Amino acid sequence: MAYYKSSIIVFSVLLALGCSSEQPKEAAQPDTYCLEESFKKSLDFFVATRQQITERVHLTGTVEANRDNVVVFKSLFSGIVANTYFSLGQHVKKGQILADISSVEYGSLNAELQSLESQIKVAQTRLHAVKIMFTDGLASEKELNEAQSELDILHAQKSKVSGTRNLYSASNTKDVFQIKAPASGIVTLKNIAPGMQITADDDDALFTISNLDNIWVMANVYASNLQTITEGMDVEIRTTSYPDEIFTGKISVLSQTLDESAKVLKARIVLKNTDLKFKPGMLTDITAIKRHNEEAVSIPASELIFSDNENYVVVYHDDCNMEVRKVDVMASNNETLFIREGLKENEKVISKNQLLIFNRINH
Repeated sequence: MAYYKSSIIVFSVLLALGCSSEQPKEAAQPDTYCLEESFKKSLDFFVATRQQITERVHLTGTVEANRDNVVVFKSLFSGIVANTYFSLGQHVKKGQILADISSVEYGSLNAELQSLESQIKVAQTRLHAVKIMFTDGLASEKELNEAQSELDILHAQKSKVSGTRNLYSASNTKDVFQIKAPASGIVTLKNIAPGMQITADDDDALFTISNLDNIWVMANVYASNLQTITEGMDVEIRTTSYPDEIFTGKISVLSQTLDESAKVLKARIVLKNTDLKFKPGMLTDITAIKRHNEEAVSIPASELIFSDNENYVVVYHDDCNMEVRKVDVMASNNETLFIREGLKENEKVISKNQLLIFNRINH
């Protein structure tokens, strides 16, 4: 019994000592993340600014000759091509001889012209005689008028035949018709060669001459862009041939009918073709710029972090005070984001290696 009481006393003392030695624990302090100087050098910072909201829509397109400055030549007569004096892609001047054509019509027109000239001489002699007879009272006024009318008709027929010869550019020295350039420009199509037979009823063009001082860029507008693309929009045009140059223009015409083959609408952009850099058939990348009548806080698109279907940025206050901020993007283009909520003007945002800091803060 005495042993039992002593054991209880010892246990009670030990329990008291244990309780008296227990100290209250301090609350856990948050882990503050600070930028190291070496890592900070790898970051870029951007101050959010307020600017006009613009959207940039990417389109593709093709260069075409300005159809208002294209001359398509079809033959007015039949014959055989004797010679050609031009090549595809060559610059020609208005009136320049491009080809010689041997034609039976040349002989027919010459024969008709010679016949008319002979008839005119006879009619002139007859008119002269009738005038003398009319003066002497031996011919009536009716006979005089008939003689004059006959001569006038023959002159009219001669003028018609001569006009046809001139229209066909007949050459008296070569006995051929000559095809002359109807306008100055670049030969963009050629379907004529020596020995080739041509006919007046052929609908195919022998050649096409295009003035390329101004060209058309025809942009493809898909259904998804119809609400954005409008006439008068500014555009930027790039080509693989001149990767470091940006050409600017405006959409002058937006077609209202669908292109059946490509299933797109066509938007026409008229450009001044300085130094003839643009060639028909050249492919282009087009950026259409839509400007809104309002402003918003903007940041570069590269600063955005997309996580769990939300958009975030890392806002920098100082080296030990950075925060992850969810933002609501109201509009964007290839380079810029426009923020509706979550960021204020003049706040500083980390724009390079921000994902590393995002992961560190949200660990």
